[in-house]
Amino acid sequence: MTKKAIWIVDDDAIYQIIVNKIIQRSEMFSAISSFKNGKDAINNLQRAAATNDELPDIVLLDINMPIMDGWEFMEAMALIKPKLNKEIVVYIVSSSIAVEDKNKSKSYENILGYISKPITVNDLVLIASND
Repeated sequence: MTKKAIWIVDDDAIYQIIVNKIIQRSEMFSAISSFKNGKDAINNLQRAAATNDELPDIVLLDINMPIMDGWEFMEAMALIKPKLNKEIVVYIVSSSIAVEDKNKSKSYENILGYISKPITVNDLVLIASND
């Protein structure tokens, strides 16, 4: 299995530390980047696309964030998708148990799954092995 680059987009600093440690211990990913809101992640995605830097293979995306939430991130990502040189898959990782959020996530072709927080090593194994 080829190791993949993964981005964490979540405004919860403590959660970011925990999920970073879980990802590092799993040794299944080649690179990990973290962003505190969708705007920071989109800006980095645009920059990486423009400069041919490494794009993520996978994005773990929270829904409820300040500045730019997960849904706004997905809309912005759709606009820059033609500039991306590879397919980026997104997993919603949220504490929201709202049926509307789960249903809305199914309306985006790039969203492969909806995972309830906290993410586990088993979740990561499934994400990493999903080609």
